[in-house]
Amino acid sequence: MDKPFSAACERNREPILQVLRDVFGNCHRVLEIGSGTGQHAVHFAAALPHLSWQASERAQNLAGLNYWLDDAALPNTPRALELDAVAEPWPVCGSFDAVFTANTLHIMSWAEVMTLFVRLPAILAADAVLVVYGPFNMDGQFTSPSNAAFDASLRERDPLMGIRDLADVDALARAQGLQLIANHAMPANNRCVVWRLG
Repeated sequence: MDKPFSAACERNREPILQVLRDVFGNCHRVLEIGSGTGQHAVHFAAALPHLSWQASERAQNLAGLNYWLDDAALPNTPRALELDAVAEPWPVCGSFDAVFTANTLHIMSWAEVMTLFVRLPAILAADAVLVVYGPFNMDGQFTSPSNAAFDASLRERDPLMGIRDLADVDALARAQGLQLIANHAMPANNRCVVWRLG
């Protein structure tokens, strides 16, 4: 198979890494939910060798993800987990002091987003941090014309998809004991939002 490639991952990996260097500075074990091609996993794991970076994906995307992991052959990227955020049960062992997910909430249904947040506390260590990267609406409004057009294209593809409002996502996080601690503006009208447990 051809090695999968995402141009967006190449563009956004350095801005995201600048946030992760600070937020994950004292962390040890990261679960990435929805690792996609694997480009983020290998880039961040190489740049942050103190972390064990556990990538995960749905079954249909695992082959491409493992292609990137095997090619990089990093000592801190274990074999990717098959993980569907709403499947039961989660095949996740132990606890993580960090969780990262990028460009996932808008391609999940709102019911799936709610399920994801309900399940997070079971695998989070005390004082764990959650970092979510992607587009968000603010106060019920699109932050740019390009985000409005992107949302329309998502909903045309699947009416259950769409850019989520940060206040709604934060309410889900707070219900699980996660407190919003940072909201970074990123290139291309994206955000990098950070919550901490406790």
